[in-house]
Amino acid sequence: MIIEPLLPAVGALPGPLLAELTALYASDPTFQQLSGDFPDPHGIRSEQVAASLAEELANPDTEVLLARSQGQLVGVAITLAHHPDPADPDPWIGLLMVDARQHRSGYGRQLAGLVEERFRAAGRDGVRLAVLENNPRALAFWTALGYEVVDHRPDRQLGRPCAVLRKTLKPAE
Repeated sequence: MIIEPLLPAVGALPGPLLAELTALYASDPTFQQLSGDFPDPHGIRSEQVAASLAEELANPDTEVLLARSQGQLVGVAITLAHHPDPADPDPWIGLLMVDARQHRSGYGRQLAGLVEERFRAAGRDGVRLAVLENNPRALAFWTALGYEVVDHRPDRQLGRPCAVLRKTLKPAE
C-alpha cells in the first residue's frame, strides 16, 4: 500500500479521481448513515464529496491521504496536525475510511500504521481520534490497534457523542 497526499487543487478535482473518491465514500452507506455527514447515505454524489474535501483542504493543518493498493484507491485518511483546542498537544486522525468492499483485508490496519508512521517521523509522540458512540465496530477496530479511550465528549462539528481515543507513538527502533 502506498499513501499520497491529496494536494489542494485550483479548481475541481480531476474527474477520474473524484469518481474514485465518490465510489469509496458511497461504498459504506452504513457508516455514512452513522456519521450523518451526507444527507442521503445511499445517494452520495460527487459534488458532495468534492465540497467535503475542499472544506477539509481549506485548513492548512489538514492533510487528506489517499491509500492505493496495486493502483486501486482502497482508502482515505484525513489528519489534523493541530487540534483547535490549544491544550491538546496531539495530532488527530479525523477520518480513516476503507472501501467497504475491501473490509477485513488488512487495509485499515495498514493505513492506520502508515498515518502513525507519518506522525512519528514528524516527531509527534501521540495521536488522537474520536469514534462516534453509535459505532462499536470502529471502537473495536481502534482499541485492537492499541488506542485507549481517554474521554467522552461531543464532536466539535455536529455535537455527536464520541469516545476520544489516544495512542502513544513510541520512537521507531
